[in-house]
Amino acid sequence: MTVMEKEDKYLMGQIEDKISQAEAGYMVTSTGFLDPHSHSLAERVCKSTGTAGITKVFTGGYEEAERVIMVCLPDYADLAETEEELLMVIEAKSKPGSRQLRHGDYLGSLTGLGLDRSVIGDILVRPDGADIIVLREIAEFLMTNYAKAGKSELTLREKSIRELIIPEGTKTEQSDTVASLRLDNIVASAFGLSRANAQEAIRRGIVFVNSREVLKTDSPVEEGDRIVLRGKGRVAIKEIGGTSRKGRIYVRFIIWS
Repeated sequence: MTVMEKEDKYLMGQIEDKISQAEAGYMVTSTGFLDPHSHSLAERVCKSTGTAGITKVFTGGYEEAERVIMVCLPDYADLAETEEELLMVIEAKSKPGSRQLRHGDYLGSLTGLGLDRSVIGDILVRPDGADIIVLREIAEFLMTNYAKAGKSELTLREKSIRELIIPEGTKTEQSDTVASLRLDNIVASAFGLSRANAQEAIRRGIVFVNSREVLKTDSPVEEGDRIVLRGKGRVAIKEIGGTSRKGRIYVRFIIWS
């Protein structure tokens, strides 16, 4: 068994424990933040584990969050209230005139404090600063100890998850034709890759369809599907049209950068 397989098995065991604890104690349980691969593993466990009176939900504080926590909710619990209890936003701003900070500047400075990545969710960067989604349990620590990102001094403010500011990404549209609606064809077309490179990316587990890891290159895709290629970006299939005279299928994408 490889190191990665051992780590996956350990994570799946943790997910099973959270579900069992919620059912046995009829209480809310939750994980730390999961990356897309871990999210897919957790969903696999959820589907294979039946529970009475418990709902299993994944949330990162907003609809398109990349990093999410799994929450097990008894019938009496409300998701919105639970999110407020579990998640917090730290708004970080640098001094006027400072270099505009990037995602890596914030993440590097946070992990430099000795924080595990599982307590940090998405970091939403905008020109005047960033909203950093974190587990509420570390908010006080950050307010006391997080002072600098890159070489810039930071001003911090605690915010409710409901005050999260989601930056508007640059959105463009692109049309193309594909031989079929297989995932490898769509990934190759949308991200400008060869089909062989698209297939390799899918097999490596870095392609996600509607937030789920997909490992089969011939998996079918549909209009409305959202596809993420880790490290490259995300697209949505806006429209699937008719076929060309050569039998190729017209596809229109929305691309976020």
